[in-house]
Amino acid sequence: MTALGQYPDLRVELSDRVATITMQRPPFNYFDVALINAIADAFTDLDAMPECRALVLTAAGKAFCAGADFGRGERLEQDNAAAASGDTAFKKRSGRLYEEAVRLFRNKKPVVCAVQGAAIGGGLGLALVGDFRVTCPEARFSANFSRLGFHPGFGLTHTLPALIGQQKAHLMFYTGRRVPGEEAHAWGLADLLVPQDQVVARAQELAREIAGSAPLAVQSIRETVRMGLAERVQAATDRELGEQEWLLKTEDAKEGIRATAERREPDFQGR
Repeated sequence: MTALGQYPDLRVELSDRVATITMQRPPFNYFDVALINAIADAFTDLDAMPECRALVLTAAGKAFCAGADFGRGERLEQDNAAAASGDTAFKKRSGRLYEEAVRLFRNKKPVVCAVQGAAIGGGLGLALVGDFRVTCPEARFSANFSRLGFHPGFGLTHTLPALIGQQKAHLMFYTGRRVPGEEAHAWGLADLLVPQDQVVARAQELAREIAGSAPLAVQSIRETVRMGLAERVQAATDRELGEQEWLLKTEDAKEGIRATAERREPDFQGR
């Protein structure tokens, strides 16, 4: 296995025509603009390497990705206060984040996500960048934004319904419930369900199977079946960002942030 490049908080290795990209912010692998930019840079570089034919995206630690890095809620509280005073810092930062996210959907080579633990909020959005997902019973998938008094992001309002259907996506969005690995597999949110210690190996096995096909044909087919996807994600993130901005100013968002930080049930008042 050959190590490739220097990417912040990532390990990138190539073996048998498959690149494995491992996020290294354990235990929860919270992301920010810098991490998503690093993944997008790695994707772009790997697209230019003919010796790489498929990618595996995984993570070191307990979670695959537990979402955006909000600290213990302090950053959201700061964003909430800033938004109420007319400051646009949140919109600018999230806008940059979503620009990098859209770059992930523009990559040319198939991606298999090895989801060995929780994929929460924006972390679920990151898992849906992949063409396929391999997971385990211990994993949890959640679009928990409504439990924060917030709005989904990372293009999830397009990618999640497109994958599992409107009704199941609505259920996840409206309740914020955590969907365990077995149920995620039954819903089609994950393609393979394996023991936790086999998730990465099985994802690499699937990627090698893809890499065994004619690479020009695979890329051509992928471009056809995913035609317009990045543009649809871009349109979704534009809408999502506007909704996030005004919802961040509400009392419910403040309560959701506090309740999450204090590990209690929120008491939303609809204002």
